[in-house]
Amino acid sequence: MFPSRFLVPFLPCLCASLLLAACASTSPRSHGVGATATGEETGQSDAPVMAIGAGTPVVPAAETVAVGTRDADAADDPAIWVDAADPARVVIYGTDKKAGLYAYRIDGSVLQHLRGGKPNNVDLRDGFVVDGRAQVLVGASDRSRDRFGVVLYLMDPQTLDTRFWGHVPVDLVEPYGLCLGRSGAAFIVVVNSTDGQVRQLAVSAGADGKPVAVEQKRYALRSQVEGCVIDDARGHVYIGEEAHGVWRYTLDPARGDEHIQVATAPGEALVPDVEGLALLHDGTASWLMASSQGDSAFAVWRVDGEPVYRGRFSVVAHAGIDAVTGTDGIAALAGPVGPYADGLVVVQDDIDETPGTSGERQNFKLVDWRTIRTALSLDR
Repeated sequence: MFPSRFLVPFLPCLCASLLLAACASTSPRSHGVGATATGEETGQSDAPVMAIGAGTPVVPAAETVAVGTRDADAADDPAIWVDAADPARVVIYGTDKKAGLYAYRIDGSVLQHLRGGKPNNVDLRDGFVVDGRAQVLVGASDRSRDRFGVVLYLMDPQTLDTRFWGHVPVDLVEPYGLCLGRSGAAFIVVVNSTDGQVRQLAVSAGADGKPVAVEQKRYALRSQVEGCVIDDARGHVYIGEEAHGVWRYTLDPARGDEHIQVATAPGEALVPDVEGLALLHDGTASWLMASSQGDSAFAVWRVDGEPVYRGRFSVVAHAGIDAVTGTDGIAALAGPVGPYADGLVVVQDDIDETPGTSGERQNFKLVDWRTIRTALSLDR
């Protein structure tokens, strides 16, 4: 993500060649010839070169146990489920890109670790019926050889147990970002790739109880994408293009790749890379949040009408919990979520500096939505 520095020899021809290489390396991240290695490619965390957050400071309320992978870019994306009938029953999912999917309790302890694969982004929707029972559909983009594509899990809302359900192959260079949604009765999966390609699938359970996926449409952005989130009520999907900003596309297959740009990067709100996206519906207001990885901040827009930028926040150290830097994925849910009466926001932290640890692992921080709303003076 950052320019390489070159020592330029005095020989004129070599000088010219190396200067051209240097110019290529300062362009937005790519995966072609001359691309600058990032934490994603090297397996190292990006956090050592990240600034402490530049947004309005907010404090974390709790944090999860770190993912098991050490000394690598591992933790990436969270998702939140709450039992609508009993908000004390909460599951927070978090990916370890090297070692599988974690399910956490609301206190941050590990409920379950589903080993296997290389899941990158995760999302969920409840009310998915399999064998006559409503379950929670959990999906993850996966780049491992035997699960290349979309991996689907089912969570039993009675026992909170999550199990592997199936695998949907996709024709992408590298399955990267992923989000789930509903469009009428259909359950939608949007999965994208490092080359900007996007696939929209409708997923259901077949007569044999196994996953059935039907492609609804495909389109492409001009460069690497990852973070995405679906607004079920309005039929939109927001997609983050890492070097260029945030876009809003329609879910309607009949309207093709119809879209608008919500925000540009670099710009007032975003410093590349643009990473995770989250939506939170609070009263009559809907809020879009985007990870601004370049300065460890999160930008916020009100999006129940035309998008209106409302500010940025950063998660600072507080009460023994370290600050969030090199931020990646984000998830948000309004309403009672465990002890958080108005809602919860969960964000990835690139270096967990919890007392007693050496900071070689990554985890997820929990932030009370009320804290963010107050800090940015957001209406409802």
